[in-house]
Amino acid sequence: MVGHDAALERKLRDCEKIRHILQSILDSAYEGIVVVDEKGIITMFNQAYCDFLGVKQEEMIGKFVADVIENTRMHIVVKTGVPEYRQIQRIKGHDMICDRIPVKQDGKIIGAVGKVLFRDVREVEELLSRTEQLRQELEYYKTELRRHQQTRYSLENIVGQSRAISELKDLAVKIARSNSTVLLRGETGTGKELFAHAIHNASQRSQGPFIKINCAAIPEGLLESELFGYEEGAFTGARKGGKTGKFEQAHGGTIFLDEIGEMPLAMQAKLLRVLQEKEIERVGGTRPVKVDVRVIAATNRDLEALVREGKLRQDLFYRLNVITLEIPPLRQRREDIPCLVEFFLEKLGLALGCGKKKISSEAMSILMQHSWPGNVRELENVIERALNVVDGPEILPCHLPYYLRDAGSGGRLLPTLKEAVAAAERDLIKKALSLARGNCLEAARLLGVSKSTFYEKVARYGICRGLSEKSEKMSTFPEKAMHSIG
Repeated sequence: MVGHDAALERKLRDCEKIRHILQSILDSAYEGIVVVDEKGIITMFNQAYCDFLGVKQEEMIGKFVADVIENTRMHIVVKTGVPEYRQIQRIKGHDMICDRIPVKQDGKIIGAVGKVLFRDVREVEELLSRTEQLRQELEYYKTELRRHQQTRYSLENIVGQSRAISELKDLAVKIARSNSTVLLRGETGTGKELFAHAIHNASQRSQGPFIKINCAAIPEGLLESELFGYEEGAFTGARKGGKTGKFEQAHGGTIFLDEIGEMPLAMQAKLLRVLQEKEIERVGGTRPVKVDVRVIAATNRDLEALVREGKLRQDLFYRLNVITLEIPPLRQRREDIPCLVEFFLEKLGLALGCGKKKISSEAMSILMQHSWPGNVRELENVIERALNVVDGPEILPCHLPYYLRDAGSGGRLLPTLKEAVAAAERDLIKKALSLARGNCLEAARLLGVSKSTFYEKVARYGICRGLSEKSEKMSTFPEKAMHSIG
């Protein structure tokens, strides 16, 4: 009998301990929670609900729930056994949202649990507002990430109407439809990256990332971790949590490997595995990672010669050389030079803030005769230089680099007489205006020419724009003349 009482006492202590733990759990919850028995009598009431109603726990325990909680339906739920989710209940002027869930044992209802999910409908509205704000921020950052990872150029950005470039653009459209590896070959400055962007943009992967990496610009010791990433602790200084490589970043899109001919032999074997198995392995990793990536490679090197010299794996060359696009040098499509010049005049004129300039036929003739070893990139640089030094509305031969003028003149050391006269006239007019302190009539008198001739030459050389901010007496220009040279 004594042993039975001791066992019963232990069970009572255990039950009390469990009840205390359960009450502690309920009191630590944010939601208001009430528990009733099968008669609707409150058996448990947590601190959050007490705080909400402004009551004490001991005041609530043992009371019929409908007597102490406004508009409750807990006593109804224990009768019907039907749970009620996300219900609005008005208490103390607040429209709160709650759940009422029956508790069953052996198929019989023994009570119910009520939970206050939100103390006021306004909490839901605030949560929805914050959620919407977070969603918009997420969309913004996703858009920014796509913008940085995606391409800037499409086929429409490839300027040229020559047969060679037109056929190449048509071929690029066909190539874009597949997922095959593409090898872009051509001299430096021909626009290989431009075609890589365009192929990606015209493909089904256009909404995916476009990741580019210059194989010649990254030290050999870092190239593997850049391409394939690394695991945490892979080496001293490794970032906590590891780092994803370019191939993982390009998953679902395109990776552009520029200067592929400069890739070290050790890395070529790893790249070959990616092309064959469609998987990578991080530095320090133990498991392969599948990647869905289209590879576009580019080079200005003679890859066949590199294979013969043992600097490029033959099997990798065959893997890269599935579809090849040969980008022609500018000297083989000279008919595209005029439209390229017009394109750069508009683009760079806007970027430099100098407006769109014209180019004289003499200057264009020099550009047409040049061999362009730097191709389209060299032509763009030449136009940018000319726009920085031109005074008037038109680019003249004297605004081009001397090496172009010298080559265009067959190696002569002197400018043409026309160029020399133009340069001398421009300098003299500037000097005369300086001496006359901006007085155009006085400057014309010093030069011994009529005012109409003076205004004509000022307009031709665009001198007014260059001096108007420095001269105090530019208002002496006749209104008609100002319009003619503006």
